[in-house]
Amino acid sequence: MSREILLLEDDIELAETLKELLEGENYSVDMVHNGNDAIDASYEKKYQLYVFDINVPDMNGLELLESLRQADDTTPAIFISALVDINSISKAFEIGADDYIKKPFFPQELIIRVNAKFTQVSKDIIYNNLRYVSSKKELYMEEKLLSLGEVQECLCDIFMTNIGNTLDKGILMDCLVSASDTALRVAINKLKQTTSLPIKNVRGVGYILEKS
Repeated sequence: MSREILLLEDDIELAETLKELLEGENYSVDMVHNGNDAIDASYEKKYQLYVFDINVPDMNGLELLESLRQADDTTPAIFISALVDINSISKAFEIGADDYIKKPFFPQELIIRVNAKFTQVSKDIIYNNLRYVSSKKELYMEEKLLSLGEVQECLCDIFMTNIGNTLDKGILMDCLVSASDTALRVAINKLKQTTSLPIKNVRGVGYILEKS
């Protein structure tokens, strides 16, 4: 799994220390010192984690993450900040932060939080250009959340958590409001159109999403 991190920190000495620590844990780290450079970097490369300070030049970290979330960027984000007031912390989580570390902090604390975040991400199910977050039943195509109806969401969950297994039609029909072979075929075709999942019919048995 790729381990690319974008680090935004305007204290150059601290930034270099954190970069060295993270690289010592086998992460690949791109370091920037202002909001505009962070925006540019996020457009040029796909990162698996953002580590942002808040009080930085050009655009503060909160404004930066908010603009990224509005652009459908779902990359997990950890804030590191000397701002310890409840308003700043609340705002950070409100706009989509995953964690918040108050400065000053022990460098090892950042390593622990980053490792934990990558452990969570690695539990996601990856299939070609799709990422399925089974805990939330969310499907992302090239990191854009796909809108699935209730029936498609149910079918998607079964297929993505049973890749390589032939699934009996009876199990799949539990997702339908009115169960029938025709309704199931229509629902699966709709799921295939939305997601490009190569689901195949196994004659007389059911369906399978083969391993990629």
